[in-house]
Amino acid sequence: MTAAGLTYFVIDAFTDRPFAGNPAAVVPLDAWRPDAWLQQVAQEMNLSETSFLVPQAGGYELRWFTPKVEVDLCGHATLAAGVALAQLGKLADGQTLSFATRSGTLTVSRSGARYDLDFPVKPEQQAEAPSGLLAALGVAARYVGRNQFDFLIEVENESVLRKVAPDFKQLSTVRCRGVIVTAASDEPRYDFVSRFFAPAAGIDEDPVTGSAHCCLADFWGRRLGKTTLDGYQASARGGIVHVERRGERVILGGQGVVIARGELLVG
Repeated sequence: MTAAGLTYFVIDAFTDRPFAGNPAAVVPLDAWRPDAWLQQVAQEMNLSETSFLVPQAGGYELRWFTPKVEVDLCGHATLAAGVALAQLGKLADGQTLSFATRSGTLTVSRSGARYDLDFPVKPEQQAEAPSGLLAALGVAARYVGRNQFDFLIEVENESVLRKVAPDFKQLSTVRCRGVIVTAASDEPRYDFVSRFFAPAAGIDEDPVTGSAHCCLADFWGRRLGKTTLDGYQASARGGIVHVERRGERVILGGQGVVIARGELLVG
């Protein structure tokens, strides 16, 4: 690939239908460009995440950017990277690829239309809600926890969760990557529901957040006594994440739909 004419993809992740799930851009590169260029491309794409891939021995280096910042872990843009590599003939059915990331080595495995990500568990611990957090969400909390990245707020039920309408300006002042709001699911086919807000990272509400499920898999797994669960992220677009706890790792499973394939004409 030359500097001009870089192939890019837009992929809806954690869904089996277009215009649902969480869209991510994927830009495969032959070598790393300056960080400022990567950030500018992510800002231009103006999606919650843009992932960049560079080949290395045994797999790929993978980095993720929101329109504002580089992040340490992103599930849906990793799944999207797997779908893009399959489109390029680099990930065959039944194959597994490794990604070197800021969160260590991650893998994606393809089984037909399904992609399974091997991610680290990110458990939360009970915490005090910082000043302004619950007021910004407009909810009462049954439980408040915090992990490496996010606050987790359990609310009374799914109805409460779906009605949450945050004050994003106030929420952006809370010092964390984002806020997971969760409740038990009213629908028997799902174990739990969630929403994810990250205005400080430039994403008011993320449609489907794979990395949040690295926390939710542990949180709901312990409460329900299950290692395999199905979560529904109840954003306007909606998306399904299958999770399976394996020791200190969690498998995030889902599908992806290619929405666009084009050329990036500036390098």
